[in-house]
Parts: sequence; structure tokens; C-alpha cells
Amino acid sequence: MNNLTPYLLVSACLLCIGFTVVVSKKNLIMMLMGVELMLNAININFVAFSKFDVIPERGQLFSIFVMLVAVAEISVGLAIVLKIKAYYKDINPDKLDTLKN
Repeated sequence: MNNLTPYLLVSACLLCIGFTVVVSKKNLIMMLMGVELMLNAININFVAFSKFDVIPERGQLFSIFVMLVAVAEISVGLAIVLKIKAYYKDINPDKLDTLKN
């Protein structure tokens, strides 16, 4: 079965769930998890399209790059969240208004 549609449907669902989490949550850690869901949706697309590509390693290579960026993003993001938690004693983005005028 060489059908691309199920992969794209799963990827679209993950992307929508991740976007909904990023937009609706008021917690920085949950927002980071939503971004990770969106990056995983991109990975599914890369791997699915590489299945039908002439050079199948191309999509898998891009997927590895996306995973490396996700690891760097989550480590830096968690470090920032921990510093914010230590300074403000809260991680609600609405209460972080020190830099606002």
C-alpha cells in the first residue's frame, strides 16, 4: 500500500493539536510541548514524503535535523523557564510583564 494520505492526516492532526496547545495554554512548559508536537508533525511529513522519494534518505536526514533543532530548542526553553520560575516564582506568561511599557 503506497498511500500518502494516512501519514498526512496524522501529521495534520498533530499540527492542529500542537497549535491549539500553544494558543490556549497559559503555562510556558505546556506551550513548549505544543511546539514539540508541531515539530513532530513536520518529522512525520518528512519521513512520509521520503518514502515516495527517489532518494529516500533525504527526508530522513531532514527529520534528524529537525530533531536536533527540537532538542536544542527544548533544552534552551526549559533553562529559560527555570530561570523565569526562580525569578518570578510563577510561569504564567500573562504575569511576566516586567519588560512591558
